[in-house]
Amino acid sequence: MGLVLHPRRDCSPAIGQVAAWTSTHGVQLIAAADDVARLGVPGVTAVSVEELATTSDAVIALGGDGTLLGAMRLVAARPVPVLGVNFGRLGFLAEVEGPELEAALEAVAEGRATTESRSCLVVRQDDTENLVFNDAVLARVPGAGLVEATMAVAGQPYGHYKCDALILASPMGSTAYNYAAGGPVVSPEVAGVLVTPSAPLNGISRSLVLGPTERLTLELTAGSPAVELDGLLLGRLEPGAVVDVSLRPDAGRLVRIEGSRAAARSRVKLSLLDLPVLPQELVELLPPDLRGRLGEDPR
Repeated sequence: MGLVLHPRRDCSPAIGQVAAWTSTHGVQLIAAADDVARLGVPGVTAVSVEELATTSDAVIALGGDGTLLGAMRLVAARPVPVLGVNFGRLGFLAEVEGPELEAALEAVAEGRATTESRSCLVVRQDDTENLVFNDAVLARVPGAGLVEATMAVAGQPYGHYKCDALILASPMGSTAYNYAAGGPVVSPEVAGVLVTPSAPLNGISRSLVLGPTERLTLELTAGSPAVELDGLLLGRLEPGAVVDVSLRPDAGRLVRIEGSRAAARSRVKLSLLDLPVLPQELVELLPPDLRGRLGEDPR
């Protein structure tokens, strides 16, 4: 079993839980050598990133959504089950929260877990190809002009965009930047590609949902946008650059725990994002005695 860890957050207690569980279930626990050296948790075998990707029979991602997406990309060549454990802020994609880890491991051991398939976007530009499980974004850089691009679908001209950012999202990634820009929330069971402009000036101004076999081509006509893939900065594009996007089905497998409240929690988290208050201000809505238990001054 492989571990993929948040690069900065200390998840040592959770790693210790996993190591204790694997040691009593005949499972070897492996992680990237840099992570093992950084955290120094016993019971974890240090391996190269390549070995982690090619030999893991399952992966546990400890961190936030970014950590989970990184784990899915890591094993996309041979998709194995990935269990996301949230130690981040929102954690839309994770199946369990940190305190639920031990119960989740027991559920796996008792056969009370299943897996769900997830698609990803294949983003090609020049001779490079990248896999994207959440979204690919062409984002305006201040001083470099708006993002202007023409789009073709299945080789046929479709229209043009002029906007602050152009978001290409998978169904699983519909709750990320796509949602923030006013795009629809789509079930991850749906097959297709979402295209949503952010702050469009003219051209196509609404979200599109394209079919799973419709290849999308964007040609940049103006601007010099940054390219973000699953939130990671890839570089910049210049006018004339051509980006091809297609959908790859069954590119990842997420672990689902029987009786998990992950879907219900995600709906609540989405509704909280729409509230006109900061998360810490929600504490004021709690009864004084509960605020006191949370370490807040109840007065």
